[in-house]
Formats: sequence, structure tokens, C-alpha cells
Amino acid sequence: MPSAEPQSPSALDIRPLAEADLPEAEQIVRRAFGTHLGAADPDIFMADRRYLASRWRAEPDGGVVATDEGVVIGSNIATRWGSVGFFGPLSVSPERWNQGVAAALLEPTMAIFDRWGVLDRGLFTFAESPKHLGLYQKFGFWPRALTAVMSCPVRKRNAAPELLSNAATGDRDPLLEECRRLTDEIHPGLDVTGEARVVESQHLGETVVLPGTSRLDGFAVCHCGQGTEAGAGAVYVKFGAARPGPGAARRFSRLLDACVGLAHARGLTRVDAGVSLARRGACSTMYDLGFRAKTQGIAMHRPDRAGYHRRGVYVADDWR
Repeated sequence: MPSAEPQSPSALDIRPLAEADLPEAEQIVRRAFGTHLGAADPDIFMADRRYLASRWRAEPDGGVVATDEGVVIGSNIATRWGSVGFFGPLSVSPERWNQGVAAALLEPTMAIFDRWGVLDRGLFTFAESPKHLGLYQKFGFWPRALTAVMSCPVRKRNAAPELLSNAATGDRDPLLEECRRLTDEIHPGLDVTGEARVVESQHLGETVVLPGTSRLDGFAVCHCGQGTEAGAGAVYVKFGAARPGPGAARRFSRLLDACVGLAHARGLTRVDAGVSLARRGACSTMYDLGFRAKTQGIAMHRPDRAGYHRRGVYVADDWR
């Protein structure tokens, strides 16, 4: 969220994000993050990715936009994973930084979380930026573990994985229910089956499923290629989880291998996935498979508790 705050501008109007706002809001995301990160041409930074449209279509009541005399100058969007919610990308036009726009967008975002009844709220931000950390602390968020955004080149020809989309129509809902039970075992109420439905309905990628002998061993909701959250040439594991308990590390390794298999089957060249550094075992497994950190940020939580960002949890995700 490239912005910091003091005073609120008088002409600012905050309202729900509408579909017509998405092109301008996406452009502001590129300009804001590109400017903050020093891109040569911020207007085309991350031009191969789309973050807002799919999230808005999944939760049309989760977005807010800031305008000044009808001109979009910033936006934010919340995502709901059952009992867990996070927001972002929060972005403000660079010429309007330090004018209170981000804080004005955060106030209705907190009201959205209240309305949804999410118990654990979070965000991903720049670990090195005191102004970002300070802004979010004003809204009750506390910095916890670093999150590494990792990448693995597709060097080997892994077998094509089993996919939710290949299951018989009557088997898909039972498979999704198994996914929900798996995440609920990791953290009470955690539910990313909505992400799997969004990926299928919006043709963003695939959900990899890892059957076990008696129940599901793991699953991964993946975006694939240009025009999604993955970007050109990549599979992005938006959320991947192995069933907890003895053997979880082995199941997690198999799941990530299956994601590499998906990338190979799609003709893509890398797999990207985030992981909380509080999940030591998950990090080690990813390093063993050839994943390396390309950037990192910090997860901030409200309330100040670990949630599913803890040892013994084999999950790949980030809250970007």
C-alpha cells in the first residue's frame, strides 16, 4: 500500500467500488506500487497481472473507492476466507499520497470485516516502511512474521496433477467440502472454497487436488498466466495446504510437485508461492524443492495472534 497519511482532504468521497471503476483502479495499483518500488515506467508495472477484478467479482460488497470530483484516486478491497479476512491491494494515486486517503479507505474496510463477522483480519505490507506499519497499527493491526514470496523454475517434467475441473460434476461439491474440512482442521473456520469456485467460474486457473487413501491429502488454488494474479509465464499458488498431522511435510512436498506439474502442463515456466516464515517446516520444504525468495513483506494481524501462521502448519499463501 504505497501511501502514508496525515490529514484528510476535504473534497474526498468514499463509496463502494463499482465495476466501472475497475480499469482506473487497476491503473492506480500499477502506478502506486511501481512508483514506490522505483519502476522505470510505473504505468506499465505489473501490467501482465490483474488483482482487483476477480476479487471484486467474488465479493462485490468488499471494495471501496476514493474519488475527488468524480475522479478515482484510490481503492481498497477485502477478501473473505471464512473466519479469516484480509485486504489489499490498497493503493492511492502518487500525487495524493500523505493526504489521508488511505486512512479514509481503511475505515469502511473495517466496517466490511465487521459486517462479515471475520474473526482474524490481516494484510501484507512493506516490512521496511515505518509509515506503512504505523498507519495499520492505528487500525489495530500488529506486525508479526515476515512472509517470503518465493519462486521455483519449472525444470523437470512432473506428471500432470489431478484437478478439480476434471472431476465429475457431482463429485466437485464433495471435494470442495473435503477442502473446507481440511482448512478447518488447520484453523477453525478457515475456508478458501470460494477461491476455488472463483478460479473455475472466472477461468483464472485450476485447483489441484491431492487425494489420499481415505481423505484428501491437500489442495492448491492456482492462478495461471497473464491477466490473472500470476502474471505472464507463471502459476501462482494463491492458497495451498497439506492435511495436518504426521506426514504433513511429505504431503506438502507432493502438493507443490503437483503445482509444478500444472505449470508444465500449461507451458508455463515458474511457480510462485508465498509462505509465512513462522511456518518453519513449510519454508524448509519449499527450499528443498528449489523455491527461492524473490521478495518479502510482513503480515500484520488483528488481533495480535498467530492464527494459522505458525509451526506445524503446511500452507503456502500470502495476503497480497
